[in-house]
Amino acid sequence: MTNLNWAILGPGAIASDFAKALLEEHGTIYAVGSRTYEKAKMFAMEHGVEHVFGGYEAMLCDENIDAVYIATPHSNHYEYIRKSLEEGKHVLCEKAITVNGKQLQELINLAYEKNCVLMEAMTIYHMPLYAKLLDKVQSGKLGQLKTINVTFGSRKEDDPENRFFNKELAGGAILDIGTYALSFVRFFLSSQPTEVLTTVKPFLTGVDEQSGILLKNKVEEIATITLSMRAKMPKRGIVACENAFITVDDFPRAKKAMITYYDGRTETVEAGASDKALNYEIQTMEKAILFDSKTHMNLSKDVMTLMDDVRNQWGIKYPFE
Repeated sequence: MTNLNWAILGPGAIASDFAKALLEEHGTIYAVGSRTYEKAKMFAMEHGVEHVFGGYEAMLCDENIDAVYIATPHSNHYEYIRKSLEEGKHVLCEKAITVNGKQLQELINLAYEKNCVLMEAMTIYHMPLYAKLLDKVQSGKLGQLKTINVTFGSRKEDDPENRFFNKELAGGAILDIGTYALSFVRFFLSSQPTEVLTTVKPFLTGVDEQSGILLKNKVEEIATITLSMRAKMPKRGIVACENAFITVDDFPRAKKAMITYYDGRTETVEAGASDKALNYEIQTMEKAILFDSKTHMNLSKDVMTLMDDVRNQWGIKYPFE
């Protein structure tokens, strides 16, 4: 298999960006599916998609589809990932890949059973810059890793009807922007945190509006995370080692980072391009499929475990859980 047939499930804004990336990679898109034929048809006309489906189940029954990209709200990712895997399709799903660890483990097990690749479209895991930065941290040249700090604030409208604050749709900061922050942290930590402390300010709908999270692993690397859905903050990650610290601004799709050494020297590290973030996801996914790597989920699983832990401490549970 060298030329994969991709299908897009859920033709929203991020799906439009993904379609453009697919066209850059392959020149064609096999299929798009939506709950309504009209919406799928409009998407297909805009992006030159070959096959249009007014219904997800009909699309997933097409035996010619190799891989499915899921871009629906995360509250129904589990349902559509499961249906895709049951039909023997490889799945690349937007973040957060599920709403809890139980869902994710079930899907990982199913992916193994069906011999399918399951992967999260988390940009941090696929941007070339991060592989380069991790090499520097693990080389020991910066000294032992000590602490990581991440801030991410997004000012959403103060509207209880907004999907970002809708508890029925698994709203709140942790699954929307927190997954980026925790993915950044877990990417660099040498092991999964074993201590988790956290505090939260809930929104009036009962989801998390802002929070602070403190993590420590068995080798005493410490991470701090600050999240907000009602206050703009920089998307900034700082990785501090004994001899230098790394600053990554706009970290979800970063192409550049600054290393500041203890004596004041600085070094700029660059790799990749921000506007190619989805291209890198496609490339990683296809490499996993072609070389028979069944899953790429260890980091995603660790992050989901942490999100479950903090929500349990907050006492926040979604109605459908």
